[in-house]
Amino acid sequence: MNKMKKLMSATLASAMVLSLAACGGGSTAETTAAPAGETTAQAETTGSEETAAAAEGQGEAFDLTVCLASEPQSIDPALNSTLDGGTMISHMFEGMTKWVDDGEGNAVLVPGQAESWEKTPNEDGTVTYVFKMRDGIKWSDGKDVTAGDFEYSWKRLANPETTSDYCYMIDMIKGYAEVADGSADPDTLAVKAIDDKTLEVVLTYDCPYFEEVLAFPAVLPVRQDVVEGNDEWTYDAANYISNGAYRMKEWSHNAYILTEKNENYYAVDELGPETIKYTLLDDENAMLAAYKSGELDFIQSVPMDELPNYLASGELDIKEYLGTYYVCFNTEDEVFSDPRVRKAFSLAIDRHYIVENVSQSGEVPASGYVPAGVSDAEGPSGDDFRTVGGDYYGVAEEDYEKNCEEARALLAEAGYPDGKGFPTVEYLYNTADNHKKIGEALQNMWQEVLGVTVTLNNQDWNVFLETRKQGNYQIARNGWVADYNDPCTFLDMWYTGGGNNDAQYSNPEYDAQIDAAKATSVPEERMKAFHAAEDILIGQDNVLAPIYFNTQPYMLADDVSGMYYNPLGFFFFGYTSKN
Repeated sequence: MNKMKKLMSATLASAMVLSLAACGGGSTAETTAAPAGETTAQAETTGSEETAAAAEGQGEAFDLTVCLASEPQSIDPALNSTLDGGTMISHMFEGMTKWVDDGEGNAVLVPGQAESWEKTPNEDGTVTYVFKMRDGIKWSDGKDVTAGDFEYSWKRLANPETTSDYCYMIDMIKGYAEVADGSADPDTLAVKAIDDKTLEVVLTYDCPYFEEVLAFPAVLPVRQDVVEGNDEWTYDAANYISNGAYRMKEWSHNAYILTEKNENYYAVDELGPETIKYTLLDDENAMLAAYKSGELDFIQSVPMDELPNYLASGELDIKEYLGTYYVCFNTEDEVFSDPRVRKAFSLAIDRHYIVENVSQSGEVPASGYVPAGVSDAEGPSGDDFRTVGGDYYGVAEEDYEKNCEEARALLAEAGYPDGKGFPTVEYLYNTADNHKKIGEALQNMWQEVLGVTVTLNNQDWNVFLETRKQGNYQIARNGWVADYNDPCTFLDMWYTGGGNNDAQYSNPEYDAQIDAAKATSVPEERMKAFHAAEDILIGQDNVLAPIYFNTQPYMLADDVSGMYYNPLGFFFFGYTSKN
């Protein structure tokens, strides 16, 4: 874990530079500006030699073909809640900030559609941001991008009628709570276009991760005349108007999404591939075969049986990222409404065995929910949240038998000694080789340790997401990757009624800690509340059974260079080149 923490902290330190600089305290206004020279913004901001070379032209035209997953759940920025959909969206839309290459294949945050912004603390504790938009920013159909487009998009995101799982990403904006619960009109949200080039936003507190949120897919702008009255606007390339580096050219459903350079993008001359084609597959054997044949330039999943060989050969690379793979219990289910049962199932998991013998990609057994690498009060260079929060159970090989003894005692206390009388329950996962093998390992562990019977059920990705969201399951595979480097991104999702609260969990005591964390800008007070929240979630209520902290395997063709990545799990392909 210490090695993982060190690696991730180094990456995250660079990723947080702009955010920390622009979010500091003090009573005077602060300004963050994009560099002069619109078409060389990335190179000048990051000092990236690769991106600077891109600004001089990418040489011969080429096409890039990648595979992230199967058919995306949604590529409406407000409605997407998956990493694969978010990656596509981030290539086709751009927010006030964006991620660019730091010169070493890692992403750092810089101004995007905004040229600059001013941040001013107010006497009542609120904070006002005033954004100045870049000159020359346009939608893919040639119309100007305006501050009003951002005002519309953020109010649409907050509007409960939009039914966005990610509406809470902007809950720091003044008026959000009242809009989200339906007691106030979306127009009361404190986002206002002063004119076409100026956007004013008032936050209820000095949010330390706000600039990172500005680059997140859910808050990227859409245009009112495109979206209003057209629920299917994302399905047809002719209607899918975007403002980012690439635009949709064609969508052959369940086959591929083809994107091409957006000729109206302000930095189009810096881009690499003429087209980026997202091949839509969920069969890892088919992915690997297509990669080996040269049909795909990039994949991020290989059959588990192949992992050791490709790791040993160096063909498979591993990236660190802020994510946790876990089991989610439906707390409204008759069986799993009992926290003793949930804890018994959690303790019966041999996490050490899974990472060493099943997943085999350098994952770290999870001793809590918030992963290593997430900052605590001291920031990225100090102890991280996991180190400060400690372990909720032992994850070493020698700890397992003790965990099993406690698990059996808890199940007996709940009325099921040696599993007697415990009904057959079902574990749900989405179709993928690694999820299947982990599910089979869990099934065996629960049978052997607890004496219970667990059946397995797999569903295609989009069906699985909806089933889990609606709570039509008992136990389900789950995972979460940070949306920004703060424990809030892992903990506020379990707030009562939250759009991503798949456990159907509700505890006023837990909600109060999340409220307390969001009511202050003092780092120590925020972290105290977040640690208390995790103590309730995992230590007391055992809502989740964390299994491991993620790594991200991938394979990239030898002749492709210039791809970069951020520890939130996003790969960026727009500035790549082919030898």
